[in-house]
Amino acid sequence: GTSLAESMRIGTQVSNALMQVPGVRLVAQRAGRANGVVDPTGVQLSEFEVDLKPMGASGQSWALYRIRLAMARFPGLSTSVNTFLEERIDETISGTTAPVVVNVFGNNLDVIDRTAQQIAQLIGTIHGVASVRVDSPPGIPELDVRLNPDALSRWGFRPVEVLDAIQAAYAGVSVSQIYEGSRTYDVAVVLAPAQRRSVSDVGKLMVRNADGFAVPLLALATIRQVAGRYQITHDGGQRVQTVSVNLGNRAVSDFVNEAQARVNREIRMPPDTYAVFSGESEARAQSQRDLLAYGGIALVGIALLLFLAMKNRRAVLLVMINLPFALVGGVLGVVLTGANLSLGSMVGFVTLLGISLRNSIMLISHYEHLVHVDGLAWNMGTAVRGASERLVPILMTALVTALALAPLAVTSGAPGNEIEGPMAIVILGGLITSTALNLIVLPTLALRYGRFLRDEVAESGTANA
Repeated sequence: GTSLAESMRIGTQVSNALMQVPGVRLVAQRAGRANGVVDPTGVQLSEFEVDLKPMGASGQSWALYRIRLAMARFPGLSTSVNTFLEERIDETISGTTAPVVVNVFGNNLDVIDRTAQQIAQLIGTIHGVASVRVDSPPGIPELDVRLNPDALSRWGFRPVEVLDAIQAAYAGVSVSQIYEGSRTYDVAVVLAPAQRRSVSDVGKLMVRNADGFAVPLLALATIRQVAGRYQITHDGGQRVQTVSVNLGNRAVSDFVNEAQARVNREIRMPPDTYAVFSGESEARAQSQRDLLAYGGIALVGIALLLFLAMKNRRAVLLVMINLPFALVGGVLGVVLTGANLSLGSMVGFVTLLGISLRNSIMLISHYEHLVHVDGLAWNMGTAVRGASERLVPILMTALVTALALAPLAVTSGAPGNEIEGPMAIVILGGLITSTALNLIVLPTLALRYGRFLRDEVAESGTANA
């Protein structure tokens, strides 16, 4: 229920506080969004765009921390601080700018509002919560104008005439257009601000009927201030109230598991009312399931293609056995850097498996070339020679990839690098273990279990010919 003037007054104080944060160069406020856009909001919601001075990843993280501290000094404000990429991703996934969203569905607006408030209060007590907000809170002050049918008949008014007069006075009505070059501007007429400052001024509005007779609106309707809602949201044709949750440093999946358990245990849902957790956690889980499913299908296809090319089951198994080597390094990279297993990390694992398979194929195929083409016997000397001859290509592949990904891994925590950073860490960690084990362990396994025997029958037939 905050007015535009009050939002701008508070926004000025917030902007001044943010400008005192070291590293902040510019602060711009936008109060509300117009009704003509896709996602309009009331003027009680303000967005601040904060422009930082050029700085490194650690400096940006420190600036974000100081910004959160500055916003925490304003009591009564529900705030969230996100980078541009995080906000766009969250808004695309769930329609809000928060990573965790609880949608409360039901038929009765008052019931789902009370339930949403209870859930918000409960979630606010869970460790790791930065802020909790009910997106469409009830209790917004509004004017209720109820027309009196007897008074309308007595004074000769039609309901539509009164409603049109109220709309023209307080919402404005377009009466003309101005053309300036190729641009067109509407000319709107609205009641003067001095005549619409208080509730009592509404009753003084003079309404004129078709005969030209003017009567104050108070004589035609009952006017009172009530508590209402500035918007009623729906999802899939059902009424819904949304609770948005912003987190600190806690993992989203871990928080959602605890929050779901506590809501199911401590909140008693009224009949025909239920809560659904969504947002980043749900989208991440679905993406990970899809990625694992498609990755498994791809691995099966790769194994079949390798068998068709090599005609040797042992060679295919030796190629595929390098995959655990790569996974070990990727997991160690995630653990040592303290990162979470995000979607970017999952993409990094898929990329890493491709690089690891390429190196294994290079080594095993070279062993086959040494035995079948060069005519060498399969023994320790051949295994060592093949590994030494493939040493430079494998190391160059790993080195070039590492040099390309190193800047992304170093700046993994920088704003705007939320996806590429974890992906680079996984690939770099996997490259280290995969390359080392590919040149040390794989030749040993190939010597012990590989069967790269020459086709002596074919060779004797060729010699006799």
